[in-house]
Amino acid sequence: MIRLFLSLIVGLLIVSVSGFGQAQSPDSDKWVDYVSGDYDILPNITYSTANNTELNLDLYLPKNRSTSLPTLLLFHGGGWVEGKKERNVFQLLPYLSLGWAVINVEYRLARNSLAPAAVEDCRCALRWVTYHAKEYNFDTSKIVLTGGSAGGHLALITGMLPAQSMFDRQCPTNNDTRWSEATEPQVKVAAIINWYGITNVAEIIEGPNAKHYAIEWFGSMSNRQELARQVSPINYVRAGLPPIITIHGDEDNVVPYDQALRLHAALDKVGVPNQLVTIHGAKHGGFNRQDLVHSFVTIREFLRKNKIFKVE
Repeated sequence: MIRLFLSLIVGLLIVSVSGFGQAQSPDSDKWVDYVSGDYDILPNITYSTANNTELNLDLYLPKNRSTSLPTLLLFHGGGWVEGKKERNVFQLLPYLSLGWAVINVEYRLARNSLAPAAVEDCRCALRWVTYHAKEYNFDTSKIVLTGGSAGGHLALITGMLPAQSMFDRQCPTNNDTRWSEATEPQVKVAAIINWYGITNVAEIIEGPNAKHYAIEWFGSMSNRQELARQVSPINYVRAGLPPIITIHGDEDNVVPYDQALRLHAALDKVGVPNQLVTIHGAKHGGFNRQDLVHSFVTIREFLRKNKIFKVE
C-alpha cells in the first residue's frame, strides 16, 4: 500500500496539467516543477473508527497556511463495494493547482459493512474537517465536496443531509463530549461537484434499473427499500442547499443519466443554484481529454458565478 501511494505521488509530480492554466513556453515556470516545494502530504490520518476499522484520510496542504484555505473533500467511486482512495490522486490535481487544501477520504466498503456505513463515514469525515479546522487552517465556509459514481452519491448525500441526521450518530465527538445541540459542530458545505453520481438509490436495488453493486451494498437486509430511500439524495432536495454541479454522460449504462436529469429539475424547482453538464455520447466516466478540460472550465465558472469563493 505504501509503495502504491508513493508511486502515485511521483506520478502526481510529473503529470501534465495542461488545460488548467495559460499556455506556457518551455522556459516558463510550470506548477508540476515546484509543487513538491509548495505542498505537504500527510497520509493515513485516522478520522474515525467503526466496526473495528480505522478510517483514514490523506491531507494535501499548502506549506503556506497563513490564511484559511478553501478545502475540498474527495470520495472515491466503486459502487460502495470496491475502490481505494489512492487511485484518486490524479483527480486532486485541478484543486491542488489552485492552492486549496485537499482531503482524500476512504470509507467502509460492503465487504466490511453494508449500507449505510459509507454514508456514516463520509459524514464523519466532514465533521472531522470542522473539528480540525483551526489546526490545519481549513476555511469551514468554503468546503467543497466531490466524487464520481458512488463517490458522487456520497458527495451529494453528505452535503444534502440535514443537521443532526441519524447518520451522524456514529461520528466521534470532540473531547468525547456527549451529543447535544450545544456541542454539535456547525457543518456547512459551500458547493457539491457531482460526477455521474447515484441520486436515487431505491430504484437501483430492484426492478428494471437494478444494479449488481447496489444490490451487494444492501445484501439481504429486510428494510433495504426504506434505507435506500433514506440515503437517496433526491429525497433531500429543498431550498437552501449548497450549489450543485453535475457532470454526466448521456449514454451511461452504470448510473442512469435520467437520475441526473431528475435531480437537475428538482433543484431548479426549489431554486437551488445548479447546473447539469451533459457529456454527449459518453458512458460511465472515462471521458476524453477535451471533455475533461471543458468540464473543469465549467466547474470553475460555476463556482465564480455562484460567488462561493474566488477561483483564479
